[in-house]
Amino acid sequence: MKLSSMKLWIRVGALRRRMLCLWLLLLTFALLTLLFSDLFNRNGDRSQQNPSPPRRPLQGIPISPDLEVMVDSKDPALELSMDLAPLNSLQEDQLLFVPSAQQNTREPPQKKRIYKVFLPGVNKDASTPAPLTHEEMGKELRLNLDSFGKDLELAAVKKYGFNEVVSERISLHRRLPDARHPECVGKEYIMSLPSASIIICFHDEAWSTLLRTVHSVLDTAPKRFLHEVLLVDDLSQHGHLKSVLSEYLAHLDRVRLIRSSKRLGVGGCRSLGAARAAGEVLVFMDSHCECQRGWLEPLLERVTQDRTRVVSPIIDVIDWQTFQYNATQWPVRGVFDWRLDFHWDSNPQLQEEDSDWGCSACESPALGGGVLAVDKHFFQSVGAYDPGMLLWGAEQIELSIRVWSCGGSMEVVPCSRVAHLDHHHIPYQIPDQEQTQKNKIRIADTWMDTYRKIYYRRDTQAHFIRQSENPNITEHLRLKRNLGCRNFHWYLTGVYPQLYIPQDRPALSGELYNVGTSSCADYPRGRDPHGGAMMIAPCSGTGSQHCELNSQGEVRWGPMEDLCLDAKGDSVVLSPCPAHQQTNSKLQWKFIKLSGQLVHQESQLCLEAVKEEGFPENHAGQPRGSSTQTIRGRLLLRRCMHHPRQQWHFEQLVAPKGV
Repeated sequence: MKLSSMKLWIRVGALRRRMLCLWLLLLTFALLTLLFSDLFNRNGDRSQQNPSPPRRPLQGIPISPDLEVMVDSKDPALELSMDLAPLNSLQEDQLLFVPSAQQNTREPPQKKRIYKVFLPGVNKDASTPAPLTHEEMGKELRLNLDSFGKDLELAAVKKYGFNEVVSERISLHRRLPDARHPECVGKEYIMSLPSASIIICFHDEAWSTLLRTVHSVLDTAPKRFLHEVLLVDDLSQHGHLKSVLSEYLAHLDRVRLIRSSKRLGVGGCRSLGAARAAGEVLVFMDSHCECQRGWLEPLLERVTQDRTRVVSPIIDVIDWQTFQYNATQWPVRGVFDWRLDFHWDSNPQLQEEDSDWGCSACESPALGGGVLAVDKHFFQSVGAYDPGMLLWGAEQIELSIRVWSCGGSMEVVPCSRVAHLDHHHIPYQIPDQEQTQKNKIRIADTWMDTYRKIYYRRDTQAHFIRQSENPNITEHLRLKRNLGCRNFHWYLTGVYPQLYIPQDRPALSGELYNVGTSSCADYPRGRDPHGGAMMIAPCSGTGSQHCELNSQGEVRWGPMEDLCLDAKGDSVVLSPCPAHQQTNSKLQWKFIKLSGQLVHQESQLCLEAVKEEGFPENHAGQPRGSSTQTIRGRLLLRRCMHHPRQQWHFEQLVAPKGV
């Protein structure tokens, strides 16, 4: 009897302890709920005045593009209905994952990941782990954290094309150092400048870079000139750009969000924003920029003085790895080459011609698409962006040629500076890899007249695409006629005379092919643009190795053909070609068609392909490209002799006669 009573009391005591633990858990949960509710109310009041970005407790971890609040799908108690759970009932630091309204059904559901960390020195087979000292534990923890941090950065670069982990650590209100000319700093502007609509298009942009762009505009643009900031969502799929972004932007003054129901690309997205904008001047800006103080007023002033001007600030550079700011050296201008690729080019000639070069605007043959300011009515009258330029690529070149040819002009304004994030790669896959070539084909066929043959010889892929399908440019040709636009010859002579016009003589232009090595003369893109040592490499067949021997005896190289074959000792190098067709005997060559020798006029030595160690030797007459090994070597000047390595042919890959 006593034994039974004792067992009963033990059971009752255990039950009481369990009940007590349950009550303590419930009490703790209630206190945490009250605490979080109070914090949310305070943050809600503060966010109306100066909202701060949602803190992301797992910054940089790659997440599903269709999620925003982390939930365990296996736990039925945490299931969320899209008809319930309004986002404004959650704290900002909880807004990390939530199912979005538009799911991507093509992508398979992502599995739940479980992460484990194993410390070295732990015996997994033993029942008790080997003891570690505090110093050893700290060292192992630091090593694991460093490795984990590097993995996060690699994942962020792969996802966005830049180090988003570093970006998350930088304030949204970062102030850049002032790199303006001293005369620009104290300059005053009239109060009657026109109002501006800042149009920022984005597609799957990172949270930190997008919001830093918005806040940078709001922090630097005077309110009396800033009418609105229009964010145009070009069908983004990332979850943080859906309801979370809408909730955040609702607390910002003068900021509106427009969402497209289909993928428009850069030109279409900007045209959509322009149609909804209410400001007198449209300022198109990429979604990863940071503005310096005083950037807007100089642009508005130049547009006010001439409503047909399209203007750009100096585009400074933000490093994609470190997010370090790098000021661009003025003067610069926007140019493009014969492959219709845009780049910024230094323009020291302006410094020599203009005593006020430090703060005077400079006319530019083209402007990049990073930041552009244009009068709204002129933009619409000149045709906005070409709707046939799909997705991404070369739309800024098309607009530049059209503006100049149809009555407008383009300038870079040095008193305005905006920094643009340099990408390591395009952060999203282009559905059609030929789309950029198709955009360039529209430019060539619409605007370049007979000069389009030069482009097709330097981009053979575009040539073959053009042979299989013709672009529908009827409407754009009608617009060209209605606006009374000038031809491309006028553009080359009046706007861009610095662009060398190739002669492309038959049998004296194309890939410079070496018989003895079955390879081609090469200078890969990405090397020093001002020249360097030439080499030989496998023939690409894409037009990227195109060169020509012109009537002045120069062997010109590159998409702009501004580099000439030169001699430095016995090495053959590329050097900048002389301006204004000045003759230079050091840069003159003679091609002997009978022997295939290319003779340097000054030294009377012949161009020879010299193999590197392990370089395969080919016999004369061996079929081109028959070697299975990667062929690389150097180009040297040697005594002329009948040897296959001194035998060359200019081979034109395409002959675009009918285009």
